Amino acid sequence: MISTLERGIKQVGVVAALLLAAIAFNAFVPVQHNPLRPLSLTDPIGFATPIKLSRLKGDFDQCYALLDRAEVGYTALPEGSGTERCPLERPLTLDRSAYPYSVAPLKMTCAQTASLFVWEREIVSPAAEKILGEEVDRILSYGSFSCRNIAGSSNLSEHGRANAIDIRGFRLADGRVIDVRQHWREDSEFGTFLEEVHGGACQLFSVVLGPDYNAAHADHFHFDMGGSSICR
Repeated sequence: MISTLERGIKQVGVVAALLLAAIAFNAFVPVQHNPLRPLSLTDPIGFATPIKLSRLKGDFDQCYALLDRAEVGYTALPEGSGTERCPLERPLTLDRSAYPYSVAPLKMTCAQTASLFVWEREIVSPAAEKILGEEVDRILSYGSFSCRNIAGSSNLSEHGRANAIDIRGFRLADGRVIDVRQHWREDSEFGTFLEEVHGGACQLFSVVLGPDYNAAHADHFHFDMGGSSICR
């Protein structure tokens, strides 16, 4: 029979092995794939990025600190900012990001803002360079906060929580405009670019909707950090 001492030694050995494995994992797995390593908004996108971004939903202090380190310009708004029906929990206005927006300032949650910045930096910018050979000058948007229900539903939209943004297109540095309604699924560099930035958003946001989802999204992409998980 195994004595209590022998059993204890084996248990200590198992714990030590697990601890060493965790240390090795933390040391050698790249930060973007390692859920144990802290998030930086300037890290490349990896397997752990959506997990880390999701954790920011309830950690406002950490989220604001990440925006500060990434030099994202924002104004923190008072608790309850919004409307009587749609009070908001510690929202902000986005004042400066990787790109200017046609609708500004955008009122959003911190986690939504952090995800948007990563999308701009790690998806939009390289896609524009690779596919278009041109820089994006401005992102065209329908806005973010809007105290309203989901179309055809009695449920509050994530826009009513300042937790969503609608993107309708992009203006390039040479003046050309990429329009979601006009160029989605088009056999062109504009169509390819839109597919790239839409697909990339699915790596970061909880919900990504576009023209393939329904007619209500025929002219824009919807990104949000709500509780659902959809990429369409």
